[in-house]
Amino acid sequence: MVEKVFAVAKELKEGKYVLIDDIPCRVVEIESSKPGKHGAAKMRVTGIGVFEQQKKTLLTPGDADVEVPIIERKNALVLSVSGKNANVMDQNSNEVYDIEIPEELISQIGNGKEVEIIEAMGRKKMERVR
Repeated sequence: MVEKVFAVAKELKEGKYVLIDDIPCRVVEIESSKPGKHGAAKMRVTGIGVFEQQKKTLLTPGDADVEVPIIERKNALVLSVSGKNANVMDQNSNEVYDIEIPEELISQIGNGKEVEIIEAMGRKKMERVR
């Protein structure tokens, strides 16, 4: 399965995803300098990690290739809740797996609820309750 593709840095937009230090990040800010005498415009792309929420910065020429992660959003049904973990079933593939419940969603989760899962680079995270 392909986990990442390439894109040109100047095509990035806020809200899209980019790989910074092999961590999938959502782009929150893009700064661009003017082209200099001997080269292309430089870009400073700031992103927030999808899974760990850490802030990362990527410095690159505007015409360089950057890696973009393949992000999949899936719907899942909560089968059971045990502490901070939920046993969920993917509604498309019927795959059953355990996933950690984010702190802000613990009060909303219950058996039979539908949740949205975000998956990238072999990792999964519960995004929201539907």
